[in-house]
Amino acid sequence: MTPLFIFIAFIVLFVLAGIRILNEYERGVVFRLGRIIDPKGPGFKWIIPGVDKMTKISLRVITMDVPPQDIITRDNVSVKVNAVVYFRVVDPVKAVVQVENYLYATSQLSQTTLRSVLGQVELDELLSEREKLNAQLQEVLDKHTDPWGIKVTLVEVKFVDLPQEMQRAMARQAEAERDRRAKVINAEGEFQAATRLQEASDILAVNPMALQLRYLQTLVEVSSERSSTIVFPIPLDLLKPFFEKGSHGE
Repeated sequence: MTPLFIFIAFIVLFVLAGIRILNEYERGVVFRLGRIIDPKGPGFKWIIPGVDKMTKISLRVITMDVPPQDIITRDNVSVKVNAVVYFRVVDPVKAVVQVENYLYATSQLSQTTLRSVLGQVELDELLSEREKLNAQLQEVLDKHTDPWGIKVTLVEVKFVDLPQEMQRAMARQAEAERDRRAKVINAEGEFQAATRLQEASDILAVNPMALQLRYLQTLVEVSSERSSTIVFPIPLDLLKPFFEKGSHGE
């Protein structure tokens, strides 16, 4: 009974040693005596212990932070830029066979690509055209990681760290731009006001009675103030009708 019991125990342990459970988002790349066989899908799987070797690969999107990189832009400004890369494995076999460590390889490639691509643009473009640069970075990374069975879905530049002197220069530039806009708006307002005054003067010149009515309206507005004494010159044109009436009466 003892040899049979040992044999049964050995068989049980042998079977248990080959059991593998794969989640829905995982695939198992199996090497049998050094040769690769079809990847295993999710669920309960069994491999031959000592003969097969399985490597689990996740198919979920991986978020990878790219450490800050020292970059010199095309206009010779030194900045620090970091980014985030979103990618996933689309071919588990290539991710295992074609590259030793696809996570480390993608991280290093992201750093070098960030320096090379952003180093070809000027600072203003780096700050104002993020979407264009993100798309360019994604295209370059996806092209180089495709042989590894990796799909880069998105690259986002997170932060651009400018030197202190450059920040002060940009602040002065922004302030000067705001002053320029304020002066332009003020000049446009003065021009519109002068244009309206010119139009009003043309109307009053054609209709003298309108000028007199405006004069009387101004008298009413001034009289409503709290001033105790108001000295206001009266145009002779307002008294002319009375003078003419008096001369006819004589």
